[in-house]
Amino acid sequence: MMHSNHADGREVAEIRRVLSKLNEEATPRTMPPAYYVSEDFLALEQATLFTREWACVGHAGEIPESGDFFATEIAGEPILVVRDNDGQVAVLSNVCRHRGTLLVEGSGRSKRFVCPYHAWTYGLKGELIAAPLMDKIAGFDKKACSLHRFRHELWNGFIYVNISGDAEPLAPRLSALDKIIENYQLPSRNLVHVEEDIWAVNWKCLAENFMEGYHLTPTHAKTLHPITPTNLCRKMPNGEYFTGYFAGYNPNFPDRKPYPDTLTEQERRQSPLFWIAPNHVVGLATNNCVYMCLRPNGVDHVAIRWGVLSTAKRADQVAKDYVDLCNAFNAEDKAKLELLQRGLKSRFLKRGFLAPDDLEGAIWDIYRFVARRLGSDVTIV
Repeated sequence: MMHSNHADGREVAEIRRVLSKLNEEATPRTMPPAYYVSEDFLALEQATLFTREWACVGHAGEIPESGDFFATEIAGEPILVVRDNDGQVAVLSNVCRHRGTLLVEGSGRSKRFVCPYHAWTYGLKGELIAAPLMDKIAGFDKKACSLHRFRHELWNGFIYVNISGDAEPLAPRLSALDKIIENYQLPSRNLVHVEEDIWAVNWKCLAENFMEGYHLTPTHAKTLHPITPTNLCRKMPNGEYFTGYFAGYNPNFPDRKPYPDTLTEQERRQSPLFWIAPNHVVGLATNNCVYMCLRPNGVDHVAIRWGVLSTAKRADQVAKDYVDLCNAFNAEDKAKLELLQRGLKSRFLKRGFLAPDDLEGAIWDIYRFVARRLGSDVTIV
């Protein structure tokens, strides 16, 4: 017999109670299965973590020229990310102000956005520039019908959006992380690959998987173990809004070039992997970088916008080889995580124990972040 995906109020209350008691536990333990299979708890996450916090939606390299755009969503809210006429990133509502039709899907380049339903037309800054026959309507004012503009910030080239509009500024939250990764020169890397995918697993399972080196050797025996084996992982100092670990390179594995000349000897032999609350994970190698922006797509599916940044050019073999490597280890992770999601529905699964701090300590940090937002000792408005 399996858990129902629909958790009742008692199940959500128990998840929140466990979260609020985390710091009282002598040994870090896993969360109860309902944490990953409760639709009611997911609704709480969407309304708080994804609506009130800064959520990463992609990379500025995806829209290099004026008119470049892509459509996505956060917590069910359709958004349109565009490079405007002045070369600035803008994040707009992707919903026509007339009757609510989605303006665009996917990605592309355009000088304007024309609603496919009634041809209302908007400029790259969201201003309404045409509304057929609406001049016959008394009191109609085009200037009052611009697309909603969402608050956004750029961090090391990544685009973050705050749907509620009232989150504290992002940059100060990540100043300690900036110091950890600054020598890797992330902002200067080239976007060489981006794609969308959907995996049949809860979004938190994927975030946690990215943040632990415990699985590197058994899950990625042929892909990552020869480069970054489990036994060379060590935890990164964490902050309130981020955590991570360093994946050390096998001494027999050659340097990963070309790398910035700012790297120290130690930095040349390790990759910082980090999570930024709530939905952004990054693996920063010396020469390449893989990132994922995660969006819940139901309780047991996650929509992933992932890409690769490189010190090399898109056409260079080193960049192509890394994209191939990412596709290989992503396929391995996807297979294991989809098995995990099926197992999490067992009615007999109980809380377990996390591996040592260097291997799964970042998962505990993620739990604690969620606890600070959603524990039963927190009032949720």
